[in-house]
Amino acid sequence: MSDPRVDITIAVHSASRPVARAVASVLDHTVAPVRVNVVAHNIDPEIIRTNLGRFASDPRLRLLELRDGIPSPAGPMNFGFASSTAPFISVMGSDDELAPGAIDSWLAVHEATRAEVVIAKIQLADGRTDPYPPVRNGRRTRALHGRRDRLAYRSAPLGLIDRARFGELRLTEGLPSGEDLAYSLTLWFTGQRLAYDLDGPAYVINDDASDRVTASPRPLAQDFSFLDELESFAWFARASRADRIAIVVKLIRIHVFDAVLARIGSAEALAENRSDILALLDRFEHIAPGATALLSLADRRVFDALRDPSGTPADILRGLEARHAYLSVPTLLTRNPFLALRAQAPFRTLFAGFRIMNGKR
Repeated sequence: MSDPRVDITIAVHSASRPVARAVASVLDHTVAPVRVNVVAHNIDPEIIRTNLGRFASDPRLRLLELRDGIPSPAGPMNFGFASSTAPFISVMGSDDELAPGAIDSWLAVHEATRAEVVIAKIQLADGRTDPYPPVRNGRRTRALHGRRDRLAYRSAPLGLIDRARFGELRLTEGLPSGEDLAYSLTLWFTGQRLAYDLDGPAYVINDDASDRVTASPRPLAQDFSFLDELESFAWFARASRADRIAIVVKLIRIHVFDAVLARIGSAEALAENRSDILALLDRFEHIAPGATALLSLADRRVFDALRDPSGTPADILRGLEARHAYLSVPTLLTRNPFLALRAQAPFRTLFAGFRIMNGKR
């Protein structure tokens, strides 16, 4: 094949993953020269070769093998990065797909903006557009800013990444979850030129994988161990308080509340995890003083119930459910009303996400 413009890595660890569908969405619907690196992760590559069908012998595809014994996508994705030679790299889940022309559209956005990263539009499994990141007014697509455009809300680095600029960056290995958080935050807060292909063909999330499993909650420290690496980065140590607040507000809203829900199934579970959750909140406030003040009234009431020794799992669960009444006063306002219209406060964040999800351009 001619030299590819894009190296896209797909890691696959199971014979049941529809990897041929993912590959077809790239190779059958991209005009630009592209190469797909399918990494057989801790599985016999011949099984994956069979599943690739007609693509197994396609010169635009490389079947790579990685056996590291670690059930994490970080290893195979990093292996794909290290094996890439194209000017741009990209990643893709083995059960997802690209709408026709997505990569060509990303390249066109790069040509128009010279962006170091082109963020992909995501189509959710229900057909709606992912509201994250909730960029300014739900409209901004060029000359993006990590804080002002709330890019921290996009955790997965989906889209087009300039290999000359970020080719040495790696996902965090050895973590049970959150392996892409430090990676993506580095893109958003150190990239000089960032663009969002919000009007182009989407990266399509599918939810039809047959081998998903539900695991018992891990120790809280494991789920947030990515914070250690994040705090070790020189760019984060130099980051302004406003940038840190933007990052921490997102981490609390998107990650902490899910962690709380997973750990309050009984009075015993709450008693076992309460102090760790509160210590995590204190750590976030230490990292970014003032972040908690930008949370909604509904958010703060969950934490009040956690801090109250008499708070029960039922009290906390009611608070968590109240957070999803998105048009209610408690979800839109902050405890200090003078902070309610700040960029990272809930009103403007939810408004921008609503415009994106509902196609208000």
